[in-house]
Amino acid sequence: MTPVTVLGAGSWGTALAIQLARGGRPATLWGHDPRHMASLQAERVNARYLPGVPLPDSLQLSDDLAGAVQDVRDILVVVPSHAFRAVLLAMQPHLRTDARLMWATKGLESGSGKLLHRVVEEVLGETQTMAVVSGPTFAREVAVGLPTALTVASKDADYAHFVAERLHSDTFRAYTSSDVPGVEVGGAVKNVLAIAAGISDGLGFGANARSALITRGLAEIMRLGDALGGQHETFMGLAGLGDLVLTCTDDQSRNRRLGLALGRGNTLEAALADIDQVVEGVQTAREVHDLALSQGVEMPITEQVHAVLYEARAPKEAVHALLTREQKAET
Repeated sequence: MTPVTVLGAGSWGTALAIQLARGGRPATLWGHDPRHMASLQAERVNARYLPGVPLPDSLQLSDDLAGAVQDVRDILVVVPSHAFRAVLLAMQPHLRTDARLMWATKGLESGSGKLLHRVVEEVLGETQTMAVVSGPTFAREVAVGLPTALTVASKDADYAHFVAERLHSDTFRAYTSSDVPGVEVGGAVKNVLAIAAGISDGLGFGANARSALITRGLAEIMRLGDALGGQHETFMGLAGLGDLVLTCTDDQSRNRRLGLALGRGNTLEAALADIDQVVEGVQTAREVHDLALSQGVEMPITEQVHAVLYEARAPKEAVHALLTREQKAET
């Protein structure tokens, strides 16, 4: 029954808040927009992001960040990666001395390319108790109670177990891990690869091409993950392969839908306007591309997605560049 505050009232933050509040458990959902939060309070549903899904009676709503965090020990951050540091800085003066932090944000810090646990260490200190929540999850399916499994990673095994137990229900299973960087890399890079898979399908290239992109995309995740201290077992699990397959193959993925639109000839601006939500893979493509260069890691699929998004390369030209690379051994 430990109360938890969720920061971020988008689709994923709302879904996790609903999950945490199931069975009458106490939870609070904070959002930065007072009008949006007033709508949630009046209607008891997040009509913009999760229409038709009622909010549990035990879920409190707030637009007051200080009030939402100051009396709660456990805080779950679910804001876009570009806002992650700003939210940490804003809440830091109001935290309890024994506060514990978890996040379900997937991506790298905008501008620096840092893994998010590094941002937490810089803002809240290296001794901060922390955990990352990631895996193959679509918000609506979690919100309506469809079966789901994901990974909770923390250097503190007891805290990972606590978070997993707090999220647990009859339809929701959380596994624990100690591999924080590996889980973060998997959650970030899969969004870039989902754009690639969407582009391929938008061009009509079929199941063979999609399967090849997923498989070689996993190799890119593993190479970057190795360079950043991740573990191979993580990349073959829920936070690696599981999340990659989900995001590359189902149209609930905003990143895949963006790729589909680009492959069908739409502009980036038009595709983003049509989706009308944050598409993490767009910003992450730039950060992963730069990080791979700095680490000396070969990531050709990521390189071509970056070229389509930021260098005005036509999707067909990007695919041609991938197919005409020098022949090499698979491993």
